[in-house]
Amino acid sequence: MTTQQTAPEPPVSLPDPTRPPRPAPGCDVCATLERDRIRFERAGNVKAATTCEVEMRNHPKHTEGAS
Repeated sequence: MTTQQTAPEPPVSLPDPTRPPRPAPGCDVCATLERDRIRFERAGNVKAATTCEVEMRNHPKHTEGAS
């Protein structure tokens, strides 16, 4: 019986879903969402802060560099 050996694959790196996303460099929309997220978080409005995070994660400029 022949055993085929393969090179180990590098580990998958996933973002921590408990941490807010980082704004895409140079993106005004992401920067605004980040400012709003921080403001809402400080005011105790978790729902609005989370909405900013979701919008940032889904923003095309934010996802262009993601692989």
